[in-house]
Amino acid sequence: MSPRSIRWRMVVVCFLAWLPPGLMMAPQVLLMTSRGVSLAEVGVIFAIYGLTVTALELPTGGLADVIGRRVVVVVSAVFTVAGLSVLALAHSVGWFIVAMVLKGIARALSSGPVEAWFVDALHEAEGPDADLKPGLAAGSVASSVALCGGVVVGGLLPLIVPGAGLAAPIWAGAGAGVLLLVAAAVALREPRRARRLSAGAVLRGVPVAVRAGFAVAVRDRGVGRLLLVAVGLGVMLNAIEMLTPGRLAALTGDVETGSTAYAAVAAIGFAANAVGGSLAPWFARRFATSERAAVAGTVVTAVAVGGLAWSVVLIGAAGMIGAGSGYVLIFAGLSLSEVIRMDLLHRRVASGTRATVLSVNSLLLQAGGTASAVALGAFAAAGGVGWAWAVCAAVTLLLALLYVRLPPPRIEGCSTKEAQSTA
Repeated sequence: MSPRSIRWRMVVVCFLAWLPPGLMMAPQVLLMTSRGVSLAEVGVIFAIYGLTVTALELPTGGLADVIGRRVVVVVSAVFTVAGLSVLALAHSVGWFIVAMVLKGIARALSSGPVEAWFVDALHEAEGPDADLKPGLAAGSVASSVALCGGVVVGGLLPLIVPGAGLAAPIWAGAGAGVLLLVAAAVALREPRRARRLSAGAVLRGVPVAVRAGFAVAVRDRGVGRLLLVAVGLGVMLNAIEMLTPGRLAALTGDVETGSTAYAAVAAIGFAANAVGGSLAPWFARRFATSERAAVAGTVVTAVAVGGLAWSVVLIGAAGMIGAGSGYVLIFAGLSLSEVIRMDLLHRRVASGTRATVLSVNSLLLQAGGTASAVALGAFAAAGGVGWAWAVCAAVTLLLALLYVRLPPPRIEGCSTKEAQSTA
């Protein structure tokens, strides 16, 4: 495959992987509350989702390193379809929990293998010194465009599909999951394996891959600090996803119009995310080091979360403008820093443990969200969403310190075989 073909394949799969989450984002929380689930129970449901992802992140990352990336993405698409189908039909806390468990399995399976496939394929095509940032930025843009378009469509469908209500975008997300299954099976071409692995070999290989990937995170201080950033981001992103729909429903006075309002605000944010991701390579060049660029993007994100917290004093159209402005800055700053962070991370990780390390990253992201979900839900119910967002702004600002004096890469510039040996 040519480098251009590799990038386009990743772009297509990234777009379809993030389209289902985009479609369900606006109606998900409001669907639960409209069917009798309290905000505190929503926090518990989100926590169970996070625990599911946390429990499976490392095993699924190891599985992708052992049996290949493509099959893991395909299985993830199957669980996506199942989880969204149950979510659309659920009318009780128990069934919403079942839906979130299925979605959690899908998320754990999908976190890492596409990006790992891209990095390995580009290294094979251009060598270990290949510039990853343009491709990573393209994948970030594709994901953001999918989220932006998905959240707009997801917010409008309850208003234009007769009788379906808030479940319409959930069913649309399940359909997008089917498209992902087909695209992953066709696009993610992998080298033929010398032999088929038996079930026993897979079961033995996964723990080995997990230990190797986790050892990199523990042994390499640079990798460990880059992965620790994900914990704070999980706290911040979970708070925004969980609390913003209710805030906008309160501003508009109705759950369905609140869903549409959230779709509009989130779409603006994801559009900014796409722009920020596309500018990340240029942004990194404007600073003396990538670490300084990551610090700048993180500070912008923290300030934007603080602005979102302050906007709760506004009502009506002013409140909507405040929320929209906050989203623009949050996701623009986040996409800038995340493309740079992932480039820094990949330069420290060898091919044989890449998917596992990415799963560790996703695990820590989910762990941050899981650990904070119940507390933030209860805190917001008692003291208001503004205070919960203010705490998240402080947490995000502290993350910038993790980039200061970051140790240099230990395996940068070596061949894949040498990198695996070093790791």
